[in-house]
Amino acid sequence: MKLDIVNGDNTKVGSLELDDAVFGGRVNDGLIWESVVRTNAAARRGTHATKNRGAVSGSGRKPWRQKGTGRARVGDIRTPLWRKGGTVFGPQPRSYDFKLPRKVERGALRAAMAARAQEGAFVVVDGLAVADGRTKSAAELLARLGATGKTLLIDVKPDEMTARAVGNLAGVRLVPVARLCARDVMDAARIVATSAAIERLQTALA
Repeated sequence: MKLDIVNGDNTKVGSLELDDAVFGGRVNDGLIWESVVRTNAAARRGTHATKNRGAVSGSGRKPWRQKGTGRARVGDIRTPLWRKGGTVFGPQPRSYDFKLPRKVERGALRAAMAARAQEGAFVVVDGLAVADGRTKSAAELLARLGATGKTLLIDVKPDEMTARAVGNLAGVRLVPVARLCARDVMDAARIVATSAAIERLQTALA
């Protein structure tokens, strides 16, 4: 598979041969699903918390004696059996992140890249640079490239001005190659990547 390399004016300036081992292989939906689930789990805050009987406010004094009153026995007013008492086995702050084997993550990214390449979602540019750092300039650049809606920008090492320019554009994400995952690729309607980023991906995933 061969893709055209265009400049900021959407004019062809060259071509790039894609490695069939990365972009032309079989799309493994199972690997993509596993990677997306892991990425979503890692993004969860996990800050939920409930108070157990030791954390709720209230006295620890026994309300009445154990026997002889005809009432049910109780140790303190913070018991979970009472209203405003503690919660038994309630959720506590935790991390939902888990690890997948490196081969699974790389296979998922390879499958996602192959799926989107076969759909024609890629636009390869010679560079992603917004010199003035203005959001308006970044929007005009993406409009010339035909990138509308959810757009993923991939570069080897994004510069600060470009990151500032696209930071306020709804649905636009700028991701360095080293942090790219399958969910980023599958969640975008259009993928704009620099030729250097594509070559780096082919070297890493081949």
